Formats: sequence, structure tokens, C-alpha cells
Amino acid sequence: MNSGSTNELSKQTDWERWVLDHAPGLLLFARQRSRCEADAQDLVQEALVETWLRQADGAPPPLALVFATIRRRAADWGRSLDRRTAREAAAQADTVECWFDCGIEERERSGLIEDAMRKLQPNYREVVTLKTWGGLTFAEIAEALEIPANTAASRYRYGLEELRRVMRSKALVESLRG
Repeated sequence: MNSGSTNELSKQTDWERWVLDHAPGLLLFARQRSRCEADAQDLVQEALVETWLRQADGAPPPLALVFATIRRRAADWGRSLDRRTAREAAAQADTVECWFDCGIEERERSGLIEDAMRKLQPNYREVVTLKTWGGLTFAEIAEALEIPANTAASRYRYGLEELRRVMRSKALVESLRG
């Protein structure tokens, strides 16, 4: 129950600010680990609650911990979702998921980036997402993915090289069409 004290209002404001700053990156990561938008949102919510409960002082949790929790919960959900009916699985297989939340003016650009990201190896895509949209350091990525920091850095570098290659080839195809 909220007593209305200044301390509670300050913590609530800290949390609101933290969520506003980090929710897009967390949701983007969850979208890549889940099969639909609703599951991605649920993963983020469950991860936030779980990590918040671990905080003794009620402060926002370390960002890398939230990403790691999303990753673990997504694996649990994946096993559970595999047991759903064949009809639901077939319906979801026909759906292309949108990873980016954007306005109409950026839809084309986002589509190009999504296509390029889909072509990356999953381990590169994961690191690029955490670094670029999650804002994590390589040490935090290493903690979230349970890999060495040097591995995270090299996967990021290789992922960016692959993205550049895909985007260049896509631009070449587009220029030949036009």
C-alpha cells in the first residue's frame, strides 16, 4: 500500500524512469526470444518482477540481470510453447514477427534492418541486439549470456561485419532494380 511518503514517491519515480529508459531494449530482446508480441511483453514483465523481488532495497535491478532473466524465462516458455496444439504452431509459423516498435515514417528502414538481422546467426544477432538496442557493455553482455566478455566483443564485431555485408548486397540488388 502506498503511504504517500516522499521516499516511496522517489522510488516510484526512479522505477518509472528506469522502465522508460530500458523497456524498448528489453522488449526487443524478448521479441527475438519469443514467438509472439504478447509472449515477449509477458517475458519482460515477468523478468522485471523477478529481478525486482531479488533487490533488497527495492531499487531497479542491474540491466544485465534482467536480460539474463528474460533469456532463461524464454527458454522455459519455449519448452512450454512446444507442447501447444499443431493448429496454433502452424498459425504462428505463418506470421512474421516485427521486432521494432516504430512509426509509419520508419517502417521501411525498420523492415530492412529486421531482414538483415534475421539473416545473422542467432549468437551474433543476440549480441548485436544487447549492445546496440540494449545499451549493455561487453561485460554485461557476457554476464547476461554466460559467455566470456572477449567472446561477446568478437561476436559483436563479426555480427556488424555480417550486417554490413547483407545491407550492401541488398542495396546492390535495389540499385539494379531501379
